[in-house]
Amino acid sequence: MRARSWTRGVVIALVYLTLAARANAGTREPLVIFLGDSLTAGYELPAEQAFPALVAKMASEKGRPIRVVNAGVSGDTTSGALDRLSWLLEQKPDLLVVGLGVNDAFRGQPVETIEKNVRVIVIRAKSAGARVLLLGMRVPTNYGPDYAEAFAAIYPRVAKSEKVNLMPFLLDGVGGHPDLNLDDGIHPNQEGQRLVATNVLVYVERALKAKP
Repeated sequence: MRARSWTRGVVIALVYLTLAARANAGTREPLVIFLGDSLTAGYELPAEQAFPALVAKMASEKGRPIRVVNAGVSGDTTSGALDRLSWLLEQKPDLLVVGLGVNDAFRGQPVETIEKNVRVIVIRAKSAGARVLLLGMRVPTNYGPDYAEAFAAIYPRVAKSEKVNLMPFLLDGVGGHPDLNLDDGIHPNQEGQRLVATNVLVYVERALKAKP
């Protein structure tokens, strides 16, 4: 995904976390942190139109409010996410939603390296007492069908072995649909974000019911 300033993304996440803590002090609403790249950050869209914010809105409308922090950083990789994971886990999330790996693939990283980093993120989150929802990712077959297949297999394998919840594919029903994406054909537009949020909410609710 197209890169933005890593520092800017961390600052934005810090602001969201601070505001969430202040606004919800004393409440018992679950804290859900979304750790991802530009797909999570809501590339080229206002923060309130990114799917994590929409998930929070939809959950509230259903009478099951949650606190949501969008810690998505455009251009982020699994190694970059690992660098900022400790600080995020210090916020004691009830659920960490992990949507990473595509930028690693775009940069030609070995599948084994991507899987190792994803696994470490999951293990560290579990050790911190958080539930984990892993968002499945895919890359186009023009990266080579063998690579694309091996990349997609990372997520179910890690989810199964680490016993965490899995959404098989984040962009299910959105990826490959021009009317639901920006002109780059990669990032969901406003309507696409709404559909992603609707799909993700189902898995977030399921993950919150699971034992950490």
